[in-house]
Amino acid sequence: MNDLEKYFRQNNDRLIQKWMHYFDIYESHFSKYRGKEVHILEIGVSQGGSLQMWKNYFGPKAKIYGIDINPKCKDLEEENIKIFIGSQSDRDFLRKVKSELPPLDIFIDDGGHSMKQQIVSFEELFDHVKSDGVYLCEDLHTSYWLEYGGGHKRKGTFIEYSKNFIDYIHGYHSEQKSLGVNNLTKAIKSAHYYDSILVLEKGIIVKPHDERSGTPSFELDQPSEVQKKKYKIKYTFYRSLNEILRFFRLPSVYWK
Repeated sequence: MNDLEKYFRQNNDRLIQKWMHYFDIYESHFSKYRGKEVHILEIGVSQGGSLQMWKNYFGPKAKIYGIDINPKCKDLEEENIKIFIGSQSDRDFLRKVKSELPPLDIFIDDGGHSMKQQIVSFEELFDHVKSDGVYLCEDLHTSYWLEYGGGHKRKGTFIEYSKNFIDYIHGYHSEQKSLGVNNLTKAIKSAHYYDSILVLEKGIIVKPHDERSGTPSFELDQPSEVQKKKYKIKYTFYRSLNEILRFFRLPSVYWK
């Protein structure tokens, strides 16, 4: 049992509600920040218990910020905890908050969990996370719940929206105009999907390259001129065919 779960189980202060498998995920991605001067934003203050948990976990150098739509949450401020009142789907509000915050080491979205809220919050605040920081969105299961606008492979859900991040990470390798290098290609080092949680770890990403080291174990057989010509004809045909199939997003014909 890690320290976050211990705190949760021994908690007699403000209310905290968490899925129990979350604590190991937090520990995996947040432990490196303990004891350091870090800035953390969590959307979704609720009863204020999780903000106190972060304060205890990260230590006295941490500055904790919260966002909630309930004005009563403002009364939950305390030393090293500041709370903003407003809607996470309000872009103007989020931009105002961003203007008052230092760059973030950790951004946690545990807010209203609707599709619009999660998407808007990501689009407005992800760029305010430091280049080596962490973004975490909780309770992704709402992407499958009807009352939140969810459904399996339903357009507009945050799960479907976030699947694009996998493509963006590979933008440098794309051969098609439909996928190129964008700001997220250059900013997302890794994407980690867990049950109900997505974690994006940021980094400064440059165009990848491969290198070789060592010596060959054996020489490869060289094709004859006839074999080369046959290969070229076959390659040209199947490449053209697969370009057409790819355009219509149909399965490829593998011929090698």
